[in-house]
Amino acid sequence: MDRRYFLQGMGATLATGLVVACGGGESDSSDSDNSNDSSSNNSDAFQADPNLGTAPGVSAKSRVIVVGAGMGGAAVAKYLRLWGDAIDVTLVERLPTYTSNIMSSLVLTGQRTLGSLTYTHDRLRSGYGIRVVYGEVVAIDPVGVSVTLADKTVLKADRIVLAPGIAFDDVPGLSDPDRMPHAWKAGAQTTLLANQFNAMPANGTAILTIPKVPYRCPPGPYERACLLADWMKVHKPQAKLLVLDANADYVAERDNFASAFTGLHAGVIQYIPNAEVSEADPATLTLKTLAGNFKGDVINLIPRQRAGALITSQGLANASGGRFAGVNVLSYASTVAGADKVHIVGDSSATTQPKAGHIANQEAKVCADAISRLLSGLSPDPAPVTNSACYSTITQTQASWLTAVFQYDAATASMQAVAASSGASVGWDSRNFREMDTWFSALMADTFA
Repeated sequence: MDRRYFLQGMGATLATGLVVACGGGESDSSDSDNSNDSSSNNSDAFQADPNLGTAPGVSAKSRVIVVGAGMGGAAVAKYLRLWGDAIDVTLVERLPTYTSNIMSSLVLTGQRTLGSLTYTHDRLRSGYGIRVVYGEVVAIDPVGVSVTLADKTVLKADRIVLAPGIAFDDVPGLSDPDRMPHAWKAGAQTTLLANQFNAMPANGTAILTIPKVPYRCPPGPYERACLLADWMKVHKPQAKLLVLDANADYVAERDNFASAFTGLHAGVIQYIPNAEVSEADPATLTLKTLAGNFKGDVINLIPRQRAGALITSQGLANASGGRFAGVNVLSYASTVAGADKVHIVGDSSATTQPKAGHIANQEAKVCADAISRLLSGLSPDPAPVTNSACYSTITQTQASWLTAVFQYDAATASMQAVAASSGASVGWDSRNFREMDTWFSALMADTFA
């Protein structure tokens, strides 16, 4: 089976969105401000073909180190083994489990548990022969093609793939982040924020902030606001939710979210654009913004985002004002001089695609295909295709969807949305909510199973 047609087939199967979706993509060269269904889901589209063989000419000694075992890293490690069986893959990760950010806002409403979103790397190890090393990478040698762990272990390879996710900007005054948890990385802060909402007075005020684009999504801030508003109607019936958006307007699914904010949830949500947070006072639970000062009983403060610390510490963030890493989207190789054997996938990369788990999975496949070809002495596929699918919870039982197909555009050397292959739901319903589970299960199985 030809990998190119496998990748294109996945995009076509999942496509049904006009997006800047999920916090938006970005220009490969600049950031103007300085950091889920398709109606025809097909789980089989996510299943790898077990008959995919070794790329011709790949040496049994070819080695690839993948750093980070989330949506992008786990997928690239898996598909490197599927599409280049002779490639030795070492996956380096700090934690023994991965907790999905997708669906994590449902933990806030009690509809999901963190346990239901937790995945191990066992199948990657036992089913695909991937060597998994738990440790923290502290240095990268892009010329010698090696990584150094905190315990001084040095691992050498022919290629390195980095998938460290995102890091957060510091918020002036926020000396105690647990007083205003972001819960943007599923885990302890998700539980903390859920407890804070449960303890909030019935007539209290909650605040949710939305950072400037680009930001990682899911979870999505607009959908989280809708979900919480729906929950508050039942559990905190006199409470209000202030949504402070650092952007000038809705940056995802504008029609659906504007309709939900001003119609369905109008009695709960107050939407305030151009409200970038400039300072936080955790002692008084007050935020200072460009639109004024706001005080709440619970504050879900989501800071501005940038590439993972490993990217910036190693001098690989040369795009978006140094906020994200520039890459060649034909292979996801770094555009930093001398670092072309270092590939960067997922949220840390600066591309025109959304920063989303589904896109990380798609980028991983393009990257794995390209590395397998490069190690065979070939060139990457000149016309890769990716797809971004996303559901948004509008209530606790209803969801909307959008999806976009991206294709490589040689003139701009970037991935561009294909309008004819993109779409979005008009409104929301319970069928979309049910199909969201099917989509999620298939995506996670494709990545970790």
